[in-house]
Amino acid sequence: MHQAFEAFTNIDGRVLRTFRTLITRPGILTVAFIEGRRKPFVGPVALFLVANVLFFGAESLTHGLVFTTPLQSHMYQQPWEALARTLVTRHLVADHTTLELYAPRFDATIALHARSLILLMVVAFTPLPALLFRRAGRPFAAHAVFALHLYAFMLLLFSIGTALPVAGELVGRQRSTSNLLDAVLSIGLLIAGGVYLFFAIREVYATRGVARVLDTIALTIGMAAIVLGYRFALFLITLYTT
Repeated sequence: MHQAFEAFTNIDGRVLRTFRTLITRPGILTVAFIEGRRKPFVGPVALFLVANVLFFGAESLTHGLVFTTPLQSHMYQQPWEALARTLVTRHLVADHTTLELYAPRFDATIALHARSLILLMVVAFTPLPALLFRRAGRPFAAHAVFALHLYAFMLLLFSIGTALPVAGELVGRQRSTSNLLDAVLSIGLLIAGGVYLFFAIREVYATRGVARVLDTIALTIGMAAIVLGYRFALFLITLYTT
């Protein structure tokens, strides 16, 4: 809480300096924090919180659906759509309601859960570098800081990604609903995350050569799986709490 308050009220430029370093020098923030050079930068928890606020602010303004995935999307556009339809049907029967009445309540609740539970992705990712780089001698807390910085970076990317489909509205066009654009954005965000990891693990874990490439691929796949897993977890949590 102290780090979050400091991040939002500090006027000495540390927030901008921290974001600039996060984007242009992947891994440096993690190394600086581990080595105790913390004064020039915002702490990892506060940075993650600020990035979270920026992302959900952008998503609210653009009506983006990165994590606030509506019920219809879960039932017809996600990899678990068949299971979702089965679970929703059972829930509607047990609750003695209809899809038309239930869907708005679900969509409003999942938006709240998406904001409050996003830290779960960091928790899920942290064991991956801890396992891959167990010989690096880093404490588990260092892997957690690495994960916080990674997902702060990804939240910034998500902020850009959620704004692109509505960019046409600035020139009088309609919001893009193209599945092709969604696919291109998803692949682009995944590649950008992989590039961040490629440079960050060199700084934090001193990996080189082929091992660095393989570690990057493994972490990128893990990161993508966690994003999908988070969406599915949000679906289950929301379904059984509304």
